[in-house]
This record gives sequence, C-alpha cells and structure tokens, in this order.
Amino acid sequence: MKHILIIDDDISICKILSKFLQSSGYEVATAMSGKQAFQILKKKPFDLILCDYNLGDIKGLEMLAKINDLYAQSIVIFISGYGNIQTAVDLVKEGAYHFLTKPLYPDIILSTIEEALAQKKPKKEALTSRHRNKISLSQNNYVRGSSPAAIKLFEHVALVGPTDYSVIIHGETGTGKEALARLLHEQSSRKNRNFIAIDCGSLSKELAASELFGHLKGAFTGAMQDKKGAFEMADGGTIFLDEIGNLSYEVQMYLLRTLQEKSIRCIGEVKEKEVDVRVIAASNEDLYEKVRNKEFREDLYHRLNEFKLEVPKLKDRMEDLPQLAKIFISQAEQQLDKKINGINAAVKCLFEKYNWPGNIRELQNVIKRACLLTEDGSAIGVESLPLEITSFTEPESMNGPDELKNVILEAQKNEILRVLEKVNYNKTKAASLLKIDRKTLYNKLKEINL
Repeated sequence: MKHILIIDDDISICKILSKFLQSSGYEVATAMSGKQAFQILKKKPFDLILCDYNLGDIKGLEMLAKINDLYAQSIVIFISGYGNIQTAVDLVKEGAYHFLTKPLYPDIILSTIEEALAQKKPKKEALTSRHRNKISLSQNNYVRGSSPAAIKLFEHVALVGPTDYSVIIHGETGTGKEALARLLHEQSSRKNRNFIAIDCGSLSKELAASELFGHLKGAFTGAMQDKKGAFEMADGGTIFLDEIGNLSYEVQMYLLRTLQEKSIRCIGEVKEKEVDVRVIAASNEDLYEKVRNKEFREDLYHRLNEFKLEVPKLKDRMEDLPQLAKIFISQAEQQLDKKINGINAAVKCLFEKYNWPGNIRELQNVIKRACLLTEDGSAIGVESLPLEITSFTEPESMNGPDELKNVILEAQKNEILRVLEKVNYNKTKAASLLKIDRKTLYNKLKEINL
C-alpha cells in the first residue's frame, strides 16, 4: 500500500482528500502546517506528498527544498487556488512532479497520483519537454476552431481582449469559459501580471468575502493568520469570477463597491486599499434572468456587462470536433507516454451523432478514457467509448455494414459487464455509473442476452 501525506491549512480539504484517497486504496496522513508536516516526515517516509502551495508558515519552493533534503525520493504534487504557468515551471524545475489548481476534481487528482507513482521522480535538473508540455496543457488553452460559431466568437474576443472592459462570459458547463477568460487576459496589457480564477460556486456564504477581499488575523473565529484576498493577489492583472451568480446578495454588494471605488477593505481592516483589477465573470445561467427574478443585483450586472461573450455549445460547432479530438489525443499521448493513431471511422460516426451535453470538457474526458484503454500504436475504437455514447444512437438505426453494428453491440456488452462486476451486480448503481436510467439498462441487458 502506498503512503500519501496531505499538507493543507484548510481542514475541510484535508478531510475530503483523505477520505477519498483512503477509499481508493492509499494509506493517508494529514498535516495543516509546514511545521506539523516536518514532524510527521521525520518519523516516516511517504511515497507521495500532496501539498498546498500557500501554507501559512512556509511557501512552496522552501517547502519543496526541505522535503527534498529529508526524502529525496518522495514525489511532490502542489495544489493551489492561485496558479500560473511560471509558478508551476519554477516548482517542476526544483523537482516537483506537478502543479494542480483548485477546484480539485477527484478523477484528475487520482489519475495524476496514479501516473506519478507509476514513474520515477524527475530529477531536479531535468525539466524535460514532456513536463513543460504537461504544465502548459494543464492550462487548457481555448481551441479557436474554424466553425462559423467559433469564428464569430473570436472576432469579438479580438475586439474586447486588448481593452480593460469588464466582460461577462455566458455558456453551458464544459464549453471552456475559464480558458476563454485566460485568452482575454493574454491579449491584454495585463498579460504579465496575475490571472486569478475563483469558483464562486464553491465559496460558502461565510467565507466568500474572505476569499475575495482577505482578512486580518483574529477578524473572526478561525482566522488564525492574515490572508490576502483574490482581488489583492490579482492587483494589476485579471480576476476571473466563475459562476458569479452563486454569490450571496451581501457579497454582491461588496463586489459592486469594489468595482465602483477600485479599492478593497479586508475583513477586520479599517483602511481601504486601492486595487487595479480587470474583472471577467462567467455563468452557465442567464444573469439577466436572475436580475429579473431579484436573485442578482441589477447595478452589479450592468457594472460587469461592459461586453458579453456567448460561448457556443459543442453541438453548434461540430466542424471543430476533429481538431478538438486531435488536440486532446495529443495531450493524452504525452500524459500516458504512448502513441494513438487517431480515431477510426465507427468512432467518428458516433461522435457526429452524439449530442455532447457536457460539451468540450466531456469530449476531452471521453478522449482521455479512450486513450487509456487503447493499445499503444492503435486507433481509438468503439470498444474504448463509454456506454452513454455507444447507446445514444441504436445500432439498428445506423446506416452501414452489419460489422459496425456488431462492434457497437459488443462494446456495449463489455462496458455493462465491467460496471456490473465493479458494483457487485447492483443494477441501480450500475445505471448511475453508466449514466443511463434503469429502464434503458434493463433493455440493454435483454438485448445482449444478460
């Protein structure tokens, strides 16, 4: 059993990650400060260390140097709510394996840990092109595409990117709103300053003001040290407020004042501090509809809405799918260190017929999964696709040879069997994992004689 140490000054993150990794078969210990971590590390070695970059008593590079002195063979992965490429490059140069930005997604954490433990720790001197690419690709740069919808979007991006306008980005989940916000930042005169991304949907009502504007030590129960807020960290640069519609009315009022006065006052502080920040907000809901329903302040909406970008669904830019798939395959090849020869004709046909409710993010995850299941040197086939895609269009309704229909049915059968075995043949759990309803699962079981 592999041993993992989690170091984070947020007790909830420690608890959640610890429980998740223990359920995945790891032995886990936690520490909430650098000092506590080193007390644990002096007693025993760990195979992998998952460490917050901004601990209260020590910073990332210093933490990494001390870990390397104690246990040079421990693999170190840093996590942070405020990531940028230069920070990641500096850490990997000094021997860190990877740098993950919050919010943390369980599947990404687990796949990164599994990949890290399967390899030897990279030497400090050797920042290979593969690791450089991994850092760059983790930023998930927006794919421009050549579809009419994409062309129209990027005409608007080219216009508003170099300005200081506040921008609202509206689009469904998975369309790449954060990547688009990063592109706006990179096209502006602020590109060499911080880009700070905040997921407003993950902020509790009690802590939102602290995360955005900071607090002084002792300002409230649990404020054990001074904390810089996101606006202060983004001073001179850009702040991206994802799912801004989730902010409470009270925090919306604080945000409006910040935008009007161009200053912040952290919790517990009397004086205000000037900040120069460009704000890009995003939502998968219609913010103006929330204004009409008295769920979002109208004055804040108009302050933010100096320019609005509508991000098309993947279904509305299907001409770009081959280019997107090619890029995601290239990313997976680097992560898995294997060669994938594109997608075969059957997969292409299914991709074109599927409705992609999860948009670009869903496509990326489907490609990552398929590449993992595909043999080195082969093309992605139907057997590597999840059931929600192969069952979206029934084989009987497809035009083409019987061989194609048989391949699809066999792929569906194998996927159902794999999931049923995983959940000890609990059909309710299996349907949930397969992302289909129970009725569809029962019909499939009859169809494939199970």
